[in-house]
Amino acid sequence: MTATHESAAASDIPAAEPQPAPGATPPRRPLAARAAAELVGTAALVAVVIGSGIQATELTKDVGVQLLANSLATVFGLGVLILLLGPVSGAHFNPVVTLAEWWTGRRGGPGVTIREAAVYVPAQIAGAIAGAVLADAMFGEPLVEWSTHDRSAGHLLLGEVVATAGLVLLIFGLARTDQLRYAPVAVASYIGAAYWFTSSTSFANPAVTIGRTFSDTFAGIAPGSLVGFIGMQLIGGVVGLALVALVFLPGRDTAE
Repeated sequence: MTATHESAAASDIPAAEPQPAPGATPPRRPLAARAAAELVGTAALVAVVIGSGIQATELTKDVGVQLLANSLATVFGLGVLILLLGPVSGAHFNPVVTLAEWWTGRRGGPGVTIREAAVYVPAQIAGAIAGAVLADAMFGEPLVEWSTHDRSAGHLLLGEVVATAGLVLLIFGLARTDQLRYAPVAVASYIGAAYWFTSSTSFANPAVTIGRTFSDTFAGIAPGSLVGFIGMQLIGGVVGLALVALVFLPGRDTAE
């Protein structure tokens, strides 16, 4: 075959579409698809948290074993959800993460716009409530029963600041160091650890906190504790962003 024929034959082969590098920002999807991913992902996450809590209390009376089962189910469930839905919406499932991303990208950088955040956050809250109702339905519990689990103590509120600040530091630290491809494992592992090293068992998520008020079960939180928890989570988000700015300062070349 001549060089001319080889060139013609090669031109008939469709070129492979370029693939994004691991950890790169995924292609922009329609906002409706991203909102649906946030709603479904948050619903599934809350169903995992509440459902595993109900299952654990039915299988054992040992509170330590109950928490272990609840935390393990959350780790595996969250990791799978981030892996599945991250390429669609970024897999925030958390208003603090969404607002932090809007804040860091508000001057034209990568991240959600204020309009997109205004769609993401209600989708996350609606998903959390739906997930709580679904979990209750699967285990024959009342579909909506306000939790009586009071979590208003000061040390629990401090735990929420720590848990949320650590989560924001982790996510945005991974972004700053171009390691977001590890997010499914890293974020799920952090939440699993924070179940045990924070006094609040690491809610670290206003939408999930709201959803958990709808279930009077192991993972629930009383409506009266809601304002305090969400307030501390927002403060934790601010602390986390401050730590990101402090720890991950842009490097500068120095003259020899």
